[in-house]
Amino acid sequence: MVTRLDYDRVAMLNRFRQFWTKVISPIANLLLRLGVSADAVTLVGTIGVCAGALIFFPRGHIWLGVVVITCFVFSDLIDGYMARTSGTSSKWGSYLDSTLDRLGDGAIFGGLVLYYAGSAGDTPWMAAVTLWALVMGATTSYARAKAESLGLHASGGIAERSDRLVSVLVIGFFSDVLNLPILLKIVLCALAVASTITVVQRTLSVRKQVLADPANAGLTPPSTSGTATPGAATPPTSETPGAGTTGTGTTGTSTTGPDSSGGADLPPATS
Repeated sequence: MVTRLDYDRVAMLNRFRQFWTKVISPIANLLLRLGVSADAVTLVGTIGVCAGALIFFPRGHIWLGVVVITCFVFSDLIDGYMARTSGTSSKWGSYLDSTLDRLGDGAIFGGLVLYYAGSAGDTPWMAAVTLWALVMGATTSYARAKAESLGLHASGGIAERSDRLVSVLVIGFFSDVLNLPILLKIVLCALAVASTITVVQRTLSVRKQVLADPANAGLTPPSTSGTATPGAATPPTSETPGAGTTGTGTTGTSTTGPDSSGGADLPPATS
């Protein structure tokens, strides 16, 4: 059942991307002819999203903020199209795009936190709920990135990034236009719960993979035969006449695995 839902979601997102790619391709091609880089579009798009959220949301202009954010959100499609068309797709571009996406997400939910803590001060508990939704959303993305850095998989769940953004922007817009603030409160509470469940789902998925394959349990790869331990005595050989037991051979090296504290570089995550 979950697999079927994931397949339907991916198919729907693919159709969405195909439709909007046709819409934005003339704009993207124009920017390429003007010499604008995909990275510049990514940066401008993030600045626009952050400005729309942090300027309008705290003042209670939710619908206006959503309109501004939506305009700049499409830069995420434009920069990808530009990179593919110009042949400049790279690991740097992927890293930059995913990192700036996290900033945009933080600004959207952070703006709503400021809204409930300020102009909508009659419901301060909603500031805490929105903050929890923000934290769990970030943890959802990190859980996938960390799992993939360890060679495991942690995608899926009931509240991926696209689900969170679409729901909060669409409901937020109609909540403000129709003067029904309860709608936004309901969706934020639902997202806080759904994001928490998604983190648990991904955590259990990673644990299941580790238990199913003992090779995934350790962070340090097993030593290969014939590899000496650093600092161990090296017996004399014909190549090293007179070698005693105090030296360390040039083959006496070992490799260590990724830092268990999470210092390993993380691949970008879209959800």
